[in-house]
Amino acid sequence: MPERWTTRPAVQADGIFLGDMVVEAANWRAGTARPRHEILTHPDHRRYLMGWQRPGDVGVVAVAGSESIGAAWYRMLPRTDPGFGYVGTGVPELIIGVRPMWRAHGVGRELLRALCAAARADGHARICLSVERGNFAQVLYRSEGFAVTSSGIGRDTMVKRLG
Repeated sequence: MPERWTTRPAVQADGIFLGDMVVEAANWRAGTARPRHEILTHPDHRRYLMGWQRPGDVGVVAVAGSESIGAAWYRMLPRTDPGFGYVGTGVPELIIGVRPMWRAHGVGRELLRALCAAARADGHARICLSVERGNFAQVLYRSEGFAVTSSGIGRDTMVKRLG
């Protein structure tokens, strides 16, 4: 595995890779891998990908050599079709995924920081996400300034003020 990676803005052609990252995010728990087609066709996950890259969609992709290894992006989801972490109109919801062999190497942190900086530059005051309880990524989110604002069955909604 190469020691370093770079990040770049996500583009429309990254849609398939973002799908890969939704699958990685949904299958974070070892030994519980759901099939790709089941995840990507489920409405709960499909909303994070359909029509990528529509106005308001912003993302960052981590690349090592010629391989995409992780991505973070946000979408502005409507109140009529909210995501897992929806907190209100005008608050972008973040999605992040990193290939397993690249986890715990700082890729997720770099993606998260880059995406929060992009959201701040776009004039957003807050950004939100949803994380299942027990997911080790929750420690990362807390360390980057996200706080739990509400809880549902098995998951927490976290928000970061971008100030």
